[in-house]
Amino acid sequence: MKTFSLIEKAFFLKKVRLFSELDFELLLAIAEKLHDDDYDASEQVFTHGQVANRIYFIAAGSVQLFDEKMRPLVELHAEQYFGDESLFNESQRTYSAQCKTDSMLLTLSRSHLLSIISECPSVAVCLLQLYATALPCRFSKTGVLTL
Repeated sequence: MKTFSLIEKAFFLKKVRLFSELDFELLLAIAEKLHDDDYDASEQVFTHGQVANRIYFIAAGSVQLFDEKMRPLVELHAEQYFGDESLFNESQRTYSAQCKTDSMLLTLSRSHLLSIISECPSVAVCLLQLYATALPCRFSKTGVLTL
């Protein structure tokens, strides 16, 4: 697959929900830190239990996520991302990721993501907003928050 130029990476990031509200200048700075990786169909991206140190953005292709027993969870496509949930608590991966088709993944390391957040707190705000809308939070009859 072709590699992406810096400008193409920034335009790609603008389409990703996590970064869609950011200015193009900041997207260029983030794009500089992205690494592009080609994967073949059926190639493993990471396995359950591995230490999390990267977030993955699908630039082309599709990726299937599996639980610890290799049961399919979800199929992701271009402009979607995965691997973000373990980056902040330094835990191990709770699922596996495997390319369903030939794929181009843009990756961002934990250290680069934390650097971006320290330089631009609005990225952290975007992350928090996404997680706040994704969490299935509700109050029980006792008034205690349950997940």
